[in-house]
Amino acid sequence: MLGNGFLPSTIARITYTPCHILIKNLEQYFIFGLRTTNLPSAHDSDYKLCKIEKPVTEGLSHRTRDQWEIDRTSLKFVRKLGSGQFGEVWEGLWNNTTSVAIKTLKSGTMDPKDFLAEAQIMKKLRHNKLIQLYAVCTVEEPIYIITELMKHGSLLEYLQAIAGKGRSLKMPVLIDMAAQIAAGMAYLESQNYIHRDLAARNVLVGDNNIVKIADFGLARLIKEDEYEARVGARFPIKWTAPEAANYSKFSIKSDVWSFGILLTELVTYGRIPYPGMTNAEVLTQVEHGYRMPQPPNCDQRLYEIMLECWHKDPMRRPTFETLQWKLEDFYTSDQSDYKEAQAY
Repeated sequence: MLGNGFLPSTIARITYTPCHILIKNLEQYFIFGLRTTNLPSAHDSDYKLCKIEKPVTEGLSHRTRDQWEIDRTSLKFVRKLGSGQFGEVWEGLWNNTTSVAIKTLKSGTMDPKDFLAEAQIMKKLRHNKLIQLYAVCTVEEPIYIITELMKHGSLLEYLQAIAGKGRSLKMPVLIDMAAQIAAGMAYLESQNYIHRDLAARNVLVGDNNIVKIADFGLARLIKEDEYEARVGARFPIKWTAPEAANYSKFSIKSDVWSFGILLTELVTYGRIPYPGMTNAEVLTQVEHGYRMPQPPNCDQRLYEIMLECWHKDPMRRPTFETLQWKLEDFYTSDQSDYKEAQAY
């Protein structure tokens, strides 16, 4: 709670003065404090884009902070969220109190050690833009990984569902989602981790358009600037940087390339990248300099960010830290930009 009111879990721009605290929502003002002064105009540039949300949790209970294993009988399966080759994902309850997501491993489909490798990575990575690990059940099969629940599912399905209903999200909301993803990736960057499978299908959506990065099954800690994937490893070609797709050379800069592809998914509401092209055609054309054209209704400045992410030289692609501040300040860089945001 802030002042005499509650701080809404929405996108907000905050500025402080000696006599009041002003929170400027994208559509309206909220004033907290004992007295106020005149409201600033929409041209003021002293706002900081932020997202107000719950703090990062460390586990389901004090007991699981150092001991991740929980009793599987404490879990209740509520509804299936999805299924795949290796198992299922369920919405569930822990101790009938805490909503969780339960990822199960189908017996005999893969080595349990490989399945639990994702949990081992999640234990080390704690950030409010990454899906948080709560616990595991490994004593008997099927093995479970228990994480925080994001009720609206994958970003890809979320965008496609919105488009399917003939609706759309305001451009500032899409830009904010991109900024949130960049923030999570900037944290991975700072920890020397690479994701290797960054795409809208691997980002989850919660209430108020909160998004978090998930699916760390391919993530790796890199001790050098580059990671060479094992022979025979398979990757989603249309999201993968050319040096990674052709030579299995992965780095945080190959994740930056994938982020540029993810930006096209955002503004096209989940359209498959390189429409009408096969994987083989994409590999050949991209190697020869082809880049996707500017999507319809895509801001020119956002397209320029995409092109920066797709630079042939990995070292000339921006860092995720740079991408984060560019996207967070997308509508506050000058007066005309802010007017554009209000027009949507």
